[in-house]
Amino acid sequence: MTKKEIAQNFLKLAASGHPHEGFRLYAGENFKHHNVHFKGDADTLMLAMEESARKNPNKIFTIHHILEDDNLVAVHSHLKQTPTDIGFAVVHILKFKADKIIELWDLGQPIPSETINENGMF
Repeated sequence: MTKKEIAQNFLKLAASGHPHEGFRLYAGENFKHHNVHFKGDADTLMLAMEESARKNPNKIFTIHHILEDDNLVAVHSHLKQTPTDIGFAVVHILKFKADKIIELWDLGQPIPSETINENGMF
């Protein structure tokens, strides 16, 4: 698998309520993340992802762009907690060591109901 495919599979498993599987398959030893709302270890993030999936079982996660540069992959996506939710534009940056994800950053911006920019967020 390519790093892009690994990143895509990992994020889709996490969004669909299967983060344990995603971490088991794709996370490397000493995985760390930079989400400011949780401790920086894999177990804490995995539990938060599970809780999010329980609270929002109809979550919709759509990937629009995936970019790869050496050991980094960036994923630009649209995350909706419910089908009627406007959602967030999200960028995940995943750092790899060989074929395992060892570090993760995530940045999100709420999608406004009205926007001046005619190009949209995607």
